[in-house]
Amino acid sequence: MNKEFFAGKTVLVMGLGRFGGGVDVAEYAHGAGARVIVTDLAPSERLRDSLRKLEAFPDIEFHLGLHDPADFERADIVVANPAVPPDNTYLDLARRHGRYVTSQVNIFFQLCPATIIGITGANGKSTTAALTAHLLRASVKGRTDDGSSEKKGAQYASDTQNERVWLSGNIGNHPLLTVVDQISPGDLVVLELSSFQIEQLSQIRKAPKVALLTNLMPNHLDRYGTFANYCAAKENIFKFQTLDANSPAVSIFNAEDKVARGWFDKYRTQTGRTCIQFSPDDVGEAIRECFALPGLANLSNLAGAMAVARHFGANKNRIAGSVSGFRALPHRLEFVAQKGAVRWYNDSKATTPQSTIAALRAFDRPAIVIAGGYDKNLPLDELGQEVAEHAKAAILLGQTAEKIATAIRSRSGAAGCTQIRIVSSLSEAVRSASLLAERGDVVVLSPACASYDMFDNFEQRGNEFARLVRNISC
Repeated sequence: MNKEFFAGKTVLVMGLGRFGGGVDVAEYAHGAGARVIVTDLAPSERLRDSLRKLEAFPDIEFHLGLHDPADFERADIVVANPAVPPDNTYLDLARRHGRYVTSQVNIFFQLCPATIIGITGANGKSTTAALTAHLLRASVKGRTDDGSSEKKGAQYASDTQNERVWLSGNIGNHPLLTVVDQISPGDLVVLELSSFQIEQLSQIRKAPKVALLTNLMPNHLDRYGTFANYCAAKENIFKFQTLDANSPAVSIFNAEDKVARGWFDKYRTQTGRTCIQFSPDDVGEAIRECFALPGLANLSNLAGAMAVARHFGANKNRIAGSVSGFRALPHRLEFVAQKGAVRWYNDSKATTPQSTIAALRAFDRPAIVIAGGYDKNLPLDELGQEVAEHAKAAILLGQTAEKIATAIRSRSGAAGCTQIRIVSSLSEAVRSASLLAERGDVVVLSPACASYDMFDNFEQRGNEFARLVRNISC
């Protein structure tokens, strides 16, 4: 595949989305000379940020608020958003009419000339991907990653040999296709990959040259139904790696995760594959002292990133020298403000119970946790136990508020140990937390759930939380 593949064709972008993926595809196809149609079930008012980015292309057509079957019957190429399940009726319709069905990530893998490092997992994949790019830029390339040589923000860094490290994928709004023409064969590309994107890649039997799994625990059961199905979707990142004895695929697993250990044993004997394990114990004391992110989960993320960097030749001294410059990503245990000796943290990206558990364990005192949101049908018992034993109070909202409250109350000894308050809005949650908090307390928004019941996405939720916190009067 090359750019000419799209020239003169009708490209239907299914799912403009609110994170920029559909924008990326539309821009790329338009630049390649295609007639572009964008279709999305959401109305225009819910897509205004993405639509604004395409205002420079007045000839792109928008069919919003519905999907027209005729679009799928007539388009030459249909590019599906990762959120669209592979067995979607409209995609089936396109296939029955002989249309080429693909995705943003599939197109990128077919066009990208550089080595791709894929980071996936239930939790920690964004931080691990960002840490990996940070260490590769600073440690492998011999730079300090102070931004002096960067272009396009966090996506690009170069050294005197014109080698670059790119960071993109599922990690927010960094584009894939709008930068692919700038990537050279000697570059390294770090991608955060969701299970949905890996599923799409499996349709063309593609996977990254270097693949890392942070951990696995139940997630997206509203789509997959069972944990086993979710794991199967993730495993494709290793299953479809190209095995070559002269240039082995690299598979990196978390030694402390049960599923990852099983896959390490499964794949370690294959010819043409190098298997590596990592754990927080790999992070020496000198590096720990330089690392600003709290909690054992972040040490695990760092250990994974270090495993990749070491594979590409980084040494301990350069890793130690660069770690101190890394800061928490937005919405991932991000420090927001200190108000009246109370510290407030935004962990809006915590959309699973396990990520909220990790957040609570990151602090050296019981925290007041604000949790709840869209119901992905995930088990909440373990979260209930953690909150009952280790949180000072739980302020709950959204679809899952009552479910989480029940899980907390069902834990032995919960009554009287953890205060539970159910509220109707995030602003009410912040007010309630500010009334409960005392000097020295920590308040963390760590929802354990997706945001779609009350917000467009976790970023909107986190930004609103930060705004509300900064407006607190001490």
